[in-house]
Amino acid sequence: MPSFRYVFADVFTDVPFAGNQLAVFTDARGIPEEQLQPLAREIDFSETVFVYPAEGDGHARIRIFTPTLELPFAGHPVLGTAFVLAGPLQLDELHLETGADVVPVRLERDGSRIVFGWMRQPVVVPEAYEQAGELLALLGVELSGLPVELYRQGPGHVLVELESPESVATLRPDFAALQELSPYGTDCFARDGGVWKSRVFVPAHGVGEDPATGSAAGPLALHLARHGRIAFGDEIEIRQGAEVGRPSTLHAVARSPEEVEVGGSAVVVARGEFRL
Repeated sequence: MPSFRYVFADVFTDVPFAGNQLAVFTDARGIPEEQLQPLAREIDFSETVFVYPAEGDGHARIRIFTPTLELPFAGHPVLGTAFVLAGPLQLDELHLETGADVVPVRLERDGSRIVFGWMRQPVVVPEAYEQAGELLALLGVELSGLPVELYRQGPGHVLVELESPESVATLRPDFAALQELSPYGTDCFARDGGVWKSRVFVPAHGVGEDPATGSAAGPLALHLARHGRIAFGDEIEIRQGAEVGRPSTLHAVARSPEEVEVGGSAVVVARGEFRL
């Protein structure tokens, strides 16, 4: 019976049992194609990554699965996989081939320990969201402080600005209704002093509320810069995940509409093997 090694990491945190959980199968070459989605469903994290040899100029190729489907790109899987792979490879920059693009990840170390990483995200173009009125009504929100726009990165996210962090914290969305309305995630955010509070709901992809969403953090920085809330080049800190018991910290900067980076930490919390 063949066995396949995996690593569990908590991403967008520097302590265990916080951030967003990630499973990484570090050598997926022998896993049958028809077993990939069942494995991701069995683990039931927001995402599971399967690592393969590079096909182009990257250091490795990765495939990303939610419990219900495969994604071309997602933020915390890319960052977490870079932490997992770069240790043994002793690299300060790792290029990961995803279904969307080759994503470079710059890693910062304290001695031999990786402490932080910055990933440059694929370019994303904002779009008007035609179902904004329906979405706001479903959320119980009268209006958004900024235009409600869709950014098709990762699962795709619709951004909604609320008036206060308290209004974000008290949201109680109907996940079934959200899933019926749209195949995209919903990122509700508000300024909270010097940081931004965010909650991200992605029920259409098998994730009711996501603890930390790198594919929404980059678009959020771009959204804020495009609409004058911050300047291009300003780094923002995003707090997410408190409502699901997994507090997370994400950093993002839009240097221009075409250059967006998202950063954070990650910690490896477990290693094991599946026997198939």
